[in-house]
Amino acid sequence: MTAQDTAPSAPGKLIRGATGNWEIVIGLEVHAQVTSQSKLFSGASTEFGGAPNDHVSLVDAAMPGMLPVINAECVRQAVRTGLGLKAQINLRSVFDRKNYFYPDLPQGYQISQYKSPIVGEGIVAVDLPNGERIDVGIERLHLEQDAGKSTHDQHPTMTQVDLNRSGVALMEIVSKPDLRSADQAKAYVAKLRSILRYLGTCDGDMEKGSLRADVNVSVRRPGEPFGTRCEIKNVNSIRFIGQAVDTEARRQVDILEDGGTIVQETRLFDPDRGETRSMRSKEEAHDYRYFPDPDLLPLEFDQAFVDELKAKLPELPDAKKARLMHDCGLSAYDADVLVAERETADFFEAVAHGRDAKVAANWVLNELAGRLNKEGKDIGASPVSAAQLGTILDLIGEGVISGKIAKDLFEIVWSEGGDPRALVEARGMKQVTDLGAIEKVIDGIVAANPDKVAQAQAKPALIGWFVGQVMKSSGGKANPQAVNDLLKRKLGL
Repeated sequence: MTAQDTAPSAPGKLIRGATGNWEIVIGLEVHAQVTSQSKLFSGASTEFGGAPNDHVSLVDAAMPGMLPVINAECVRQAVRTGLGLKAQINLRSVFDRKNYFYPDLPQGYQISQYKSPIVGEGIVAVDLPNGERIDVGIERLHLEQDAGKSTHDQHPTMTQVDLNRSGVALMEIVSKPDLRSADQAKAYVAKLRSILRYLGTCDGDMEKGSLRADVNVSVRRPGEPFGTRCEIKNVNSIRFIGQAVDTEARRQVDILEDGGTIVQETRLFDPDRGETRSMRSKEEAHDYRYFPDPDLLPLEFDQAFVDELKAKLPELPDAKKARLMHDCGLSAYDADVLVAERETADFFEAVAHGRDAKVAANWVLNELAGRLNKEGKDIGASPVSAAQLGTILDLIGEGVISGKIAKDLFEIVWSEGGDPRALVEARGMKQVTDLGAIEKVIDGIVAANPDKVAQAQAKPALIGWFVGQVMKSSGGKANPQAVNDLLKRKLGL
């Protein structure tokens, strides 16, 4: 984002300053760890959580004479990701050396891609919380190796270096500066993570560092050229990305309104203090002295390789959302929530198979999701399986149990497990459909409440009070439709 760039504004939130409104301009560089059993240029394991320096090969440690060998699976995963981003796949790309010194970078350089990345321009359609949809341009996706990790708090006088992460394959996904608010930035990263998880190319676990973002922020008067940007490094949660954007934008506005200038630099976000802090002046490409890696030939493959991968792609979130709205009659909101995570979408489709999709969506989004949130669990850890929930819906549809009994049954299955149909039989949970028995209960309530009868006859909507009393008296087992029909007849409504 340079002062010469004058891209049109996307809809976004303006910052109100003392001297007028300001617009935020955001571009994101998302680093996604490639799902692969071994590293980008070595056979060392990528498993998370090993003892320090337990997953390190001689290549990762940059021992003399060790040469990198490209991991074909990482190449496939990058191409699949590019296809999922509707991006240009480059049949020829080049690995470069990005030279800089850091203690956890044993080689003294990082093998990356610069002028010739494996994936070119693409696009991500992002649905915003306010119902708007924006298209965010992808500038490029390139493969590179991760650095190790420096730990500063394990020894009083020394920094310790763990190279388990060194050499792990990363996809750096660079967006165009198309984002105009913290909410847009958060929604974009959430959508990108969803696509990666559907594809199986990155697990998207931000707590483990599998997905992290460098957030580029600048501000300008609406319609003016882009301002000077600052890069906030390694933000590791979607919530923090939003906070970092707003915090940095406000800092820049305050400086500019005081007559100062923004210095292009790299900063860190401190969520505890709610501030960004300067790390170092921002490097330009020439500072890294890029040149093609002499140990690696250009990466080349043919269109047939790309076409084969494309043919095997799974259904992605946008296509699944459109199908659920068209085929199942779901609202855009419900479909959007269901497809956000692949596990949730798969669970819903298993429940909805052969059943009323709207009823299935209601149970998955309300009863199940509500209980999962309360317990702090994700859908993969649900004690109620899709098959069990489907059986509960079948019992409602067959008239065996009422909606209220179904909720009680759901709680039993959640806590104790078991076959819902067998539990209904064993615990006498079937709803009462015997009209004679229901009529007897109604007669007693009507006889005991003549004043309520008069009120309901004058205002038929008050029949709900009688329905509630009958259901309460029957322990929730009376068939609600039968109750309504009999009450209307008894009350002359």
